[in-house]
Amino acid sequence: MILHNTAIRSIQCLKTATTKTTVIRSTARRCLSTLPASSPWSSFPMAPPDPILGLSEAFAKDDYPQKVILGVGAYRGDDGKPLVLQCVRDAEEIIMGQKLDHEYAGIVGEPKFISHALKFAYGDSSAPLIENRVAGVQTLSGTGGLRVFGELVAKFGHKHIYVPNPTWGNHIPIFTNAGLEVRKYRYYDSKLSSLDFDNMLKDLEDMPKGSIVLLHACAHNPTGMDPTLEQWSTISQICKTRSLLPFFDCAYQCFASGDADQDAQAIRLFVSDGHQIALVQSFSKNFGLYGQRVGALSVIGADEDEAKRVLSQMKIVIRPMYSNPPRHGARIVSAILEDARLRGDFVSQCRGMADRINVMRGELRGGLERAGSNKNWEHVTKQIGMFAYSGLSKEECELLRDKHHVYLTLDGRISMAGVTTANVDYIANAIHDVTK
Repeated sequence: MILHNTAIRSIQCLKTATTKTTVIRSTARRCLSTLPASSPWSSFPMAPPDPILGLSEAFAKDDYPQKVILGVGAYRGDDGKPLVLQCVRDAEEIIMGQKLDHEYAGIVGEPKFISHALKFAYGDSSAPLIENRVAGVQTLSGTGGLRVFGELVAKFGHKHIYVPNPTWGNHIPIFTNAGLEVRKYRYYDSKLSSLDFDNMLKDLEDMPKGSIVLLHACAHNPTGMDPTLEQWSTISQICKTRSLLPFFDCAYQCFASGDADQDAQAIRLFVSDGHQIALVQSFSKNFGLYGQRVGALSVIGADEDEAKRVLSQMKIVIRPMYSNPPRHGARIVSAILEDARLRGDFVSQCRGMADRINVMRGELRGGLERAGSNKNWEHVTKQIGMFAYSGLSKEECELLRDKHHVYLTLDGRISMAGVTTANVDYIANAIHDVTK
């Protein structure tokens, strides 16, 4: 009898387990049937390629032996290869010998680097620095500094920012994504291949009072056409009259002319005129630290207390954005700028890069003239810095790429760092062919 009852209970348990399994399977089937038929990412369209980095991708796929890339703004030696400055190698040896740790930097970054970076731009005898009224932070190169500044001013009531037309392509999405309306002021006369100074002044005078105006400190990107010091003085006075907030983007100090002080003249002029400017600095081009993402953002306050308050708000913006910046590149810049020998080496080596680019400007212009071009290419040698704004149309740039395998952005901007003694005649003949 006991065995019989036990057998009955076992059968009942088996039925219950079978029923539960059936319910679970049925529920699972119902759950699966409610899942979307397609991927949750299926509505994401393919984004267009980056106008500059996309060039590099297309260039890499081209197997033509004489292909040339003139798009990316990164220095190359006359052998066409990336160059690491010897002063950077020497600084790295010093840093490695110090056996430093890899702890987090603070939100503001490396204090020593910030101090050296600000003196590099403003000058050792800058009154705002001496008076401790400059709020400065280390940023993720110039790009990161621009974004931090955009979010900072948008947070405190600014609705728009004026940028030159044309300007570096990334300025527009950076400020738009930070919540600012991007407006343009006239800067370059493409017909005359020169600074459109009179119309620039008119646009500055028409800006609403208190507007932020972005200014390229030197080696304007993409045109390479800078105001003279006298013209900068006029711009400064209009900015003061209209109570505009000058925001300098300084990406080429020392790289433009080979003289760090000369390339900082506009910044220092505005400061001496009493402007409480904002400034973003990049150390990618001049120190060749492209992959280290070394930059700084600074704001001049009315007094030390105001600078501290601005700094506190910068930290509030930075913390949820990227928390803190990397340290290695900042340590390299600090090691160079604080050592008299290394700093002298840097100036000499940076001047060498600037000089090579200026030589190539002359060779490119000469090559075009030797090829028989009847166009005026004087602007190529009048411009300064990494880029030459060629004046080529979109169609001519496309023909250069498709027929001659010469890659440049469709606005006609040529990265002069990609021009070498080995390819300058090929480039000149190709340009002549598509423009004759």
